[in-house]
Amino acid sequence: MAVYTIKVLITDPIDEILIKSLKDKGVQVDYQPEISREELLKVIEDYDIIVVRSRTKVDREVIERGKKLKIIARAGIGLDNIDTEEAEKRKIRVVYAPGASTDSAVELTIGLMIAAARKMYTSMNLAKSGIFKKLEGLELAEKTIGIIGFGRIGTKVGIIANAMGMKVLAYDIVDIREKAEKINAKAVSLEELVKNSDVISLHVTVGKNAKPILDYPQFEMMKDNVIIVNTSRAVAVNGLALLDYIKKGKVYAYATDVFWNEPPKEEWELELLKHERVIVTTHIGAQTKEAQKRVAEMTTQNLLNAMKELGMI
Repeated sequence: MAVYTIKVLITDPIDEILIKSLKDKGVQVDYQPEISREELLKVIEDYDIIVVRSRTKVDREVIERGKKLKIIARAGIGLDNIDTEEAEKRKIRVVYAPGASTDSAVELTIGLMIAAARKMYTSMNLAKSGIFKKLEGLELAEKTIGIIGFGRIGTKVGIIANAMGMKVLAYDIVDIREKAEKINAKAVSLEELVKNSDVISLHVTVGKNAKPILDYPQFEMMKDNVIIVNTSRAVAVNGLALLDYIKKGKVYAYATDVFWNEPPKEEWELELLKHERVIVTTHIGAQTKEAQKRVAEMTTQNLLNAMKELGMI
């Protein structure tokens, strides 16, 4: 009698630990990190498991064509590129690696905040051009940081900001009063946070069609010379409103690791990108050797656990 072999398709670059762990279990692994969407749609019906990172979108069409799919694994901390509702409807298990890149995201956030306050982007460009002009920036000590989204990343940003001598305000849609108190932060309403913060840092998970958290009414409430840092989701900020208030001079700087379109394509996005008080990194929040190793290890373990629970190994 023929023995059924579990087939896994990996469609994005993945650490070798995951590939080796699957092969050690006698699983057939097809590693195609540059597969096109068209090719994926043709072959997905042959696989029991698909493993992705950020590039591959496992949307409704992919899931519908994946007749044999039992598990979708994402080597990452979120599920933005997975249609989780469709997966749940079809009883397909979804696994990922929440928290694996917390430290990397926190460090980038603090780095962007300092870079924005000290005009480091402009200063570096001047120096590279041979122009050694002194630029006056802002100190962060004794300023107030408002953290929107007080999960793993937001909480740790608060701890570091507090150690830097900043007052910490925190807002979340869930009750965070006890957690905030533990790190010497104050849980407040969104309105109170927006009105009283010198720095606003976003750490939220929202869908691509979500309404902005920072929109025209919030920008109007903000203090003059506010710094906004966003290492979570671009759609949490109304980009057109942001551009207006940067031009007005109310927003001192916007420092971000995420953009509405990557790369930008809308006219207003391109205008923001070129503005001297906008600092943009290329979605590198989780891109450290240490974080990628942790992501691979956690995804591997969670995937193997799911396979055991489903009787696949």
